[in-house]
Amino acid sequence: MAIAILLCGLIAGVSIYYLQVYYFYEEVVPTGTDDVMLTTLDGARTAIPYADFQGIDADSSPIRYRACFTTTLTPAEAAETYKPYEGAEPRNAPGWFDCFDAEAIGDAIEAGTARVFTGHRNMEFGIDRVVAITDDGRGYVWHEINDCGDKAYDGTPLGDDCPDRDSFEKDQ
Repeated sequence: MAIAILLCGLIAGVSIYYLQVYYFYEEVVPTGTDDVMLTTLDGARTAIPYADFQGIDADSSPIRYRACFTTTLTPAEAAETYKPYEGAEPRNAPGWFDCFDAEAIGDAIEAGTARVFTGHRNMEFGIDRVVAITDDGRGYVWHEINDCGDKAYDGTPLGDDCPDRDSFEKDQ
């Protein structure tokens, strides 16, 4: 009986681990045109030059998107044209997606060798796509929960600066 309980626990643990780390993720196949886009200072979204794109996503959560790429655009050049994104913190990616090291990206942002820009504000209600570009030509993309998303998920009143959630969901 004890062995059966331990075996069931082991099978459940391995299954949950596999589902969380591998099963739900799918490779994002680059289209070659709009995979990496930034929002200009006047609010338009434009594609930036990139190569070596690798990306993963999952339908199980709006914040599971991660991507890596290389670019000829420098952070200084991007800052002249594109909206910065304040307070971004890269989220951990699965260990097997080794081009995205959230801790190293966070350290680069903190050290000033990477800058974060707005990719797409409210691409889904309360979720922004952000793009970090490093001094050495690497780039990273992930999703952030914005202030409206934080308020919506914790039950705080949204306020005037958030889009109307009902009309937003109908438009999507």
